[in-house]
Amino acid sequence: MFVEVLWSNMVERRSILLLLLLLDSVSQQWAFPFSPSLDLDVTPRTTVFSTGVTGSARFIGRSRNYSTLLLEEEAGLLFVGGRGAVYALNCSNISSPIKPPIDWDASPEQKKLCLNKGRDNQTQCYNHIRFLQRYNETHLYACGTNAFRPLCAFIDAERFRLSGGLDDGRDRCPYDPAKGFTGLLVDGEMFTASQYEFRSSPDIRRNFPFPTLRTEEAPTRWLLEADFVGSVLLRESINSSTGDDDKIYFFFTERSQEQAAYPSQTRVARVARVCKGDWGGQRTLQRKWTSFLKARLLCSVPEYELHLNVLRSVFVLRATDAGSSVLFAVFGLEWKNIKASAICHYTFSQVQQVFEGPFMEVQDSKWREFTGKVPEPRPGSCIADRHRAQGINSSRDLPDNVLTFARRHPLMASQVQPVGVRPLMFKRSVNYVKIAVHQEAALDGTVYTVLFLGTDDGWLHRAVDIHGEMHIMEELQLFDNQEPIESLTISSSLRSLYLGSSSALVQVPMSSCSRYDSCYDCVFARDPFCGWDGKVCVEVWSRSQRSNLTQDVSRGTRGCKENSGNALHRRRSVLAGDDVLLQCELRSNLATPRWTLNGRELRGLGPTSGYRLGSDGLLILGARAEHSGSYRCFAVENAVSVLLRLYSVSVHSEPLPPPTADALPPAASSPVQLPSTGGATERPPPSPTTTMPPLDDLLTSSRLEALYLPLVGVLGGLCLVLTVVLIYISCCSSRATGNRKLSQQQGLQVLGASERKRSSYLELRTISGHCNGRQERRSLSSPSFDCLGDDFFQVLPGSMSPPPAPPLPTPPPPPSADYANGLSATLPGVLRKMNSSGGSYVLLRQGDQQGAPPLYHSFTEELNRILEQRNHSQLDLLTEQSSV
Repeated sequence: MFVEVLWSNMVERRSILLLLLLLDSVSQQWAFPFSPSLDLDVTPRTTVFSTGVTGSARFIGRSRNYSTLLLEEEAGLLFVGGRGAVYALNCSNISSPIKPPIDWDASPEQKKLCLNKGRDNQTQCYNHIRFLQRYNETHLYACGTNAFRPLCAFIDAERFRLSGGLDDGRDRCPYDPAKGFTGLLVDGEMFTASQYEFRSSPDIRRNFPFPTLRTEEAPTRWLLEADFVGSVLLRESINSSTGDDDKIYFFFTERSQEQAAYPSQTRVARVARVCKGDWGGQRTLQRKWTSFLKARLLCSVPEYELHLNVLRSVFVLRATDAGSSVLFAVFGLEWKNIKASAICHYTFSQVQQVFEGPFMEVQDSKWREFTGKVPEPRPGSCIADRHRAQGINSSRDLPDNVLTFARRHPLMASQVQPVGVRPLMFKRSVNYVKIAVHQEAALDGTVYTVLFLGTDDGWLHRAVDIHGEMHIMEELQLFDNQEPIESLTISSSLRSLYLGSSSALVQVPMSSCSRYDSCYDCVFARDPFCGWDGKVCVEVWSRSQRSNLTQDVSRGTRGCKENSGNALHRRRSVLAGDDVLLQCELRSNLATPRWTLNGRELRGLGPTSGYRLGSDGLLILGARAEHSGSYRCFAVENAVSVLLRLYSVSVHSEPLPPPTADALPPAASSPVQLPSTGGATERPPPSPTTTMPPLDDLLTSSRLEALYLPLVGVLGGLCLVLTVVLIYISCCSSRATGNRKLSQQQGLQVLGASERKRSSYLELRTISGHCNGRQERRSLSSPSFDCLGDDFFQVLPGSMSPPPAPPLPTPPPPPSADYANGLSATLPGVLRKMNSSGGSYVLLRQGDQQGAPPLYHSFTEELNRILEQRNHSQLDLLTEQSSV
């Protein structure tokens, strides 16, 4: 007894230790025990927001929930099943339907019955199309939930309308739109897997033709709370030397029947197999599968004993040989409040090998490996030539002892290990929910596997497998409302992706090479679709002559000659003792900044060096004479340095005289290139001859002080009035309730009950509002927002803080003027100049990345603590020059 208790305590402590490892950082409250440098945690190279997605098309119909897609490339059609409607779209451009939609919603009477049963009238009491496939040359077959009473119907594909009457779909379609479901139509036979009724158990069925088949429930239940995500037919009868049957594979997650290594692991990922030609047994297993077998799909990080048990999506990359086909699967964790995803891939030869291995059986209410004699012919086998030689021409001819064994031994003892015995890719802070795979040949002849991954918040990641290492080329924001990708299909011939969500259907190209605007950007992307032709980045497949194209998918370093690119040259003139920010934002999330002064690299930028280095620029604190010189900013990526910015900094001991029109530098007449995350845009600076004297007078120190002092007084008066009002309200509330705690709770109600229930992510940003060169991914008004990657922490439900005070309004800066710290009105305004003589700043965005490496510290804390103490400044009218 003591040993059992000790063992139980050890297991519990081990589980707690694993959980503590997962929660290893305060600033990353739901993070994992991986360092950012671990090769499994992949960072997208570039981030593209919805406004920057090019070459896309969007379809929004009268319905919602575009969750079922049927692509017919040869006919140029994309059939879409939504909520209460079916659409026929042009797959070359889905913006408008080819034919009028089929309106197929639940009747008002059925909706009322659904509502009376306590179902959700906002989501459930509709006809959600869950099944839509080609039945024959002339007709499609579709099934919908029909407000919790499923119906099916044939669709005339030519006329695009319902054909004939409606069929009862309770054995073919799930009643609940949220239930996992998968289905196939193969040679006029329908195979589906789901939970078909409210009180029934999930099972796999052949619905027609007769006889229908299903899984067994007694004495051994074959499926236990299964949640299906996909299925595939692999034909092994074609060119088969053994006359083997075709096989259908189903992929799902179910409650574990084996003894788990950890108590927290209650679910496991499975692959199940049935034979297409299975007709059930003659006496035993009548109208039940005789070929059903299932095995566990394993996807884990061995060194950390981290097992991802929940299967979310699958994609099968077919080959001429069924055993050479590859399964790509998306896995997640059982814990709902932890975001993480892993991609594992398996060959079907491994799956077949496991199904030929030892069985499991129930012994003393526990599943153990069966060590006895397996009857012949082997249970679970499909009928092949060797069976026909024994007089067994169908499953009905199998002996009873074989069928009895198959009934009691559906589970295999061996587990299907992924290729390489580890995930192909691991991603923190992201839930992948859909996957599609394509193979593309690069210029060097190597065929690369490209993964397209849809997330639960409306993003698409494009990743490529480069010799066993994953590289995410870019992430695209397709939906602004953080809605999950509900459907994803791929057209290799049209080189397009189709992604559906609850609000819209989006078509995007497999790649957008025109987004890479320089040779290094094109090569660094390591995109097998793209190559540099000397002027622009182009699609490789579109060029018949490819000898002049530059591409380096393997390393991402070779081929470009110049490293200066479109470097910008700016000048800064400052007074001694002041601070100046030399902005240099990195477009790539994988790049790191490197600065040089007069050709010598700046190293050891510690607290006493006078510099602060961030991901978006270099901050010079307390400028001195030795800080004058030529500064160069390089982006270092793949061990290659690319010049981005040049700054000429002059530190003066006395204030500069106001410049005249004749003293303007030559550079002031040249176009000025403004930084932006989506590429640089050019605008001409204000001409010296068009400078208005009133503006000069207005921007002098005395005039500016005279303008701002009354405004500061007005703001101070408003703050005083608001303070009195708040004190009065607080006193009234305290007098009415007589309870200080209740008053505090009422104050929290300002946030709304819904916001107390949900968790949110607070973003830790650099001074420019970017995450290592990326813009913020979430709006502050969204339910949850985080900075991609590692820089976030989660506020758990119930852990609320008082609402922040509204920010004080700040006076707008003068138009077309740069400040001495390098921030202009066109840049993300983290700090706004408030006082021409006091040198104070107001902090509009607060945050810091705790525990981040020195290169990724933001300047927010430094500027808040140090720059507010500065007490001398001077505005300069020149765009290229400014001083404080």
